[in-house]
Amino acid sequence: MIQIGVIGTGYWGKNLVRVFDEMPEANLYACCDASESRLLQVQKSYPDIRMFTSTEAMVKDDEVEAVAIATPSPTHFEVAKSALQAGKHVYVEKPLTLRSDDAEALISLARKNERHLMVGHLLLYHPAVTSIKGLIASGELGDIYYVYAQRLNLGIVRKDENAWWSLAPHDISMVLYMFDSVPNTVSARGEGYLRHDNQDVVFANLGFSDRRMGQIHVSWLDPHKMRKITVVGSRKMVVFDDMEPTEKIRIYDKGVDVTLGYKSYGDAITLRQGDIHIPQIDMAEPLKRECEHFISCINNKRDPLTDGRN
Repeated sequence: MIQIGVIGTGYWGKNLVRVFDEMPEANLYACCDASESRLLQVQKSYPDIRMFTSTEAMVKDDEVEAVAIATPSPTHFEVAKSALQAGKHVYVEKPLTLRSDDAEALISLARKNERHLMVGHLLLYHPAVTSIKGLIASGELGDIYYVYAQRLNLGIVRKDENAWWSLAPHDISMVLYMFDSVPNTVSARGEGYLRHDNQDVVFANLGFSDRRMGQIHVSWLDPHKMRKITVVGSRKMVVFDDMEPTEKIRIYDKGVDVTLGYKSYGDAITLRQGDIHIPQIDMAEPLKRECEHFISCINNKRDPLTDGRN
């Protein structure tokens, strides 16, 4: 049983605390937070675990085998570095770091110390996303042309990271996972309307060498609450709407058929309006699946799906 410590018990960290405590393959050994008041709240629900206000003190504890980090994004590099140097397996909430050279340094440190480094790209463990990946792999959607994602809301407005760093890692991870490729061109435009030095809306375009495209729109200054991704293929199209309570995926048998041999462009193009299929998805909590994957990778000595390189 892996002895695990959670660093950061705030907005998202408390969910990690809950999930690891419920897992039979892991033992929630300790929690760490700079806020003593938050630790006191945690201690009320988990009186038998150790409490630390210092990351350094926690990672020096020989009983701790792995840590899950849910601190503010600008602190991820130093906290993860400290844990890896202490010989711990490390799970870091997205984004891994705010600089690519810092990410490279963590990857190298994990490899040197033979420790697992995993990033919390939560939606790659969502049953709906796994299902879409299967549809693409099976060829049911045909050739994938483009994907676009919208992650919008009015709030939560963060001070230590902009809307891109806060929201877009979810959608970037899904686009790259579905395409099984990385873009060769990226352009992004953002603007800060609430605070000029912190973008609250960002539009980005990802271009791939085979002409596929990805577009991402994120904002916490929008009238809509939306978590949606649309995949357009040559045969079918699919929409994943995470705001839907049950019918998460809709497959549209829609498209355009091109017939060769006609003299006019209009005669050659035929629109196809088919049925809409809503498949049954066996739902499971993505965070639970993600944390189980982390522990399983440690026990079985295999690389995580969302490792440092991912």
